[in-house]
Amino acid sequence: MTALELIVFIGAAVLAGEVAARRLRLPPPLVMLAMGSGLSFVPMLRAAERAPNVVLLIFIPALVYWEARNNVSLREVRVHLRIIAPTGVGLTLATAVSVAAVARALGLTWSLGLVLGAIVSLTDAMTVVRLLAAVPRRVSAILRTESVINDGVALVLYTIAVQAVAGGRQVSPALFCAEFAESAAVAVAIGLAVGGLVLWLWRYMKEERLASALSLLVPFLAFLPAELAHASGVVAVVTCGIVIAQGEPRVITAAARREAFGFWRVVSFVLNDVLFVLTGLHLHRLITRLHADSWPVLVLSLSAIVIAIVIGLRLLWFYTVPYLLRAIDRRPAPRARGIPSARHRFPLAWAGMRGSISLALAIALPLTTNAGRPLPRREELIAITFAVIVVTIVVQGLSMPAVLRWSGLEPDPAQAYEEALASRAAFQRALALLHGIAAALGVPDTVRDGLAAEYRAEADKLTSTMDDTTRSIRSTGIAEVDWERRLRRAAIPAKRDAVLTLRHAERIDDAAFERIQARLDTEEIQLANVIDQDT
Repeated sequence: MTALELIVFIGAAVLAGEVAARRLRLPPPLVMLAMGSGLSFVPMLRAAERAPNVVLLIFIPALVYWEARNNVSLREVRVHLRIIAPTGVGLTLATAVSVAAVARALGLTWSLGLVLGAIVSLTDAMTVVRLLAAVPRRVSAILRTESVINDGVALVLYTIAVQAVAGGRQVSPALFCAEFAESAAVAVAIGLAVGGLVLWLWRYMKEERLASALSLLVPFLAFLPAELAHASGVVAVVTCGIVIAQGEPRVITAAARREAFGFWRVVSFVLNDVLFVLTGLHLHRLITRLHADSWPVLVLSLSAIVIAIVIGLRLLWFYTVPYLLRAIDRRPAPRARGIPSARHRFPLAWAGMRGSISLALAIALPLTTNAGRPLPRREELIAITFAVIVVTIVVQGLSMPAVLRWSGLEPDPAQAYEEALASRAAFQRALALLHGIAAALGVPDTVRDGLAAEYRAEADKLTSTMDDTTRSIRSTGIAEVDWERRLRRAAIPAKRDAVLTLRHAERIDDAAFERIQARLDTEEIQLANVIDQDT
């Protein structure tokens, strides 16, 4: 099968899988795995060879960059640091070491065990959020930020362990700590340098398509030098993404930012689905290539134990470590910011699904060692990863909506207030500078005063909205605000039909129709996003 035919088959599987997931109301990652597993038994697809390095060098930098660029909030990191830092670092290392110890007891080397531990210690916030359209903002922020930190820690460990396996050496604790610190430090420095360079270049790029093209290259510009320096490419990409997120609004045009955002949103969506389909395509090969004696002793036994570790250790962690930290840190502010009750903490503890990046790392394991011999236990490691991902998505993913309902976590009503606050601040700032701007441009006083009156009215309206939101939260919660948004959204099709009628009657031209339709589309998307986040 040619590469083009493989692309067409995988693309069709992604589209069909998304439609099926929506119709059947099943998690899309699970449907993609099923689609890929079914396609793996098609002879022409079984013959297709997939280079592991392609997965590592294309999929992982792009996915990690989008997560860091779009989903890491420094404010949320500071607010929830007592939850995020121990979980992102401590739980990741504890999971990897626990899995490695069990793997060694069942016959694997310590280095191979660390490879497996690093792979399955990666949580996938994107899978969680895709499974849960109604996840509260606070929970989503914690999971996303934890996942990015988790990615950096686990992937440094993965790189060190894979190099040890390929080189035929063992990883001692002292050597691991030294290599870990060096790899992370070099990667952070490279990420900061590349992020600063990209922001500097964007200042001089007035053509929006050039700026968008540079945005496409950013994750690979950070990943490549880090890998050449034998540091963690993923940590470099994460660091670069955070730098870009902080500095981009001041150096890139609105049109270029919107174009790049739309591109990356589609790319991350497609790459995640493609990774699950690609992993499903390995099913037939795993079944046929694994030695018969590997299944009962190694794969089945180790898969069951690893699944118990990744689920059980996360539950144990969330119900022990936060209490220990709370006992140590008696300050009132950190105590108030934590997830207070055990019931509210359970969704965080249960949301440990493994997903696309774990799949990518398993597929990306090298085929041979440095000496040219086949990498030991490669197919078994992929099979165990496959089992962990399927079980966590099925067991935890399908039960998460019920867990959220049981936990009693409410949507965050402060989000609407914060958006109104930001909009009001923007109008007030523009109003304060309007006279000077108008004088510099030579704008007539009547035009200036008219725009000033409009800005003042908008600021007053937003103040009223903030007051109404506060009163609604205090009295009846967010129900009335939510119903108003739903009503506005439901009324948009009627608006669109009216505009379509005028165009069909040739009372307006296509240019006017496109402009009005763009406004309605923007309004509908904004309302849909707010409703999804609040519910």
